[in-house]
Amino acid sequence: MDQHPNNERVGSRVPRHVAVIMDGNGRWAEQRHLPRIAGHRAGVDAVKGVVEACGEKGVEVLTLFAFSSENWRRPREEVGLLMGLFMTTLEQQARKLHKNNVRLSIIGDRSAFTGKLQTRILEAEQLTRANTGLTLVVAANYGGRWDIARAAGRIAERVKAGQLRPEDVTPEVFETDLSIHDLPAPDLFIRTGGEKRISNFLLWQLAYTELYFTETLWPDFDRRAFEGALASFASRQRRFGRTGKQVAAAEGA
Repeated sequence: MDQHPNNERVGSRVPRHVAVIMDGNGRWAEQRHLPRIAGHRAGVDAVKGVVEACGEKGVEVLTLFAFSSENWRRPREEVGLLMGLFMTTLEQQARKLHKNNVRLSIIGDRSAFTGKLQTRILEAEQLTRANTGLTLVVAANYGGRWDIARAAGRIAERVKAGQLRPEDVTPEVFETDLSIHDLPAPDLFIRTGGEKRISNFLLWQLAYTELYFTETLWPDFDRRAFEGALASFASRQRRFGRTGKQVAAAEGA
């Protein structure tokens, strides 16, 4: 577990973990008088570029919000097309990720997916499990409240079983039951598409994360746009409760 704010890399100008809400695919398509699914397909191409950039820049973890637990409210046809695109992308990209030493992890409630899609997810994860390069986390049917509620339930079961006392439930203990407990907390959160909300994404994990919002729609979020987000991150002083002078002294040590 490496999510406590005291685990930050002092003086680092490259985020270890970047989390992204990829917003604007539908609007991108509508601006071009295309069906919304065309925007989602273009969004997959944008993912490829950001994955490559993360590998080159030394980012260790990239977490992408692909499908939220609230997205089921969208029109049934669009949801069906999104599930099909998810399946196709897994089938086409898993071996490419493996070839490039990328480890794939899918977080979220998989029970709502078809059995075939659940099988494809497991196959892709197993194929890439031993890879040591970038960790690519895809949040699908995920919600931050769901993540916290599930962790609370697991903690409650351990207390009920006598394995844990209520007074022993610290933030550090609680974190061990969250989805990405084995990864560093996000350093940089990016949301494209102009909205300025976290939208139920990694609610616990984003406690100390630097937030970056851009008007750029996700399919247009290319390498240059990503480097702009990294530059913004590099210009900030992350204090984690300390004073600016303390941080400057630590960075100069």
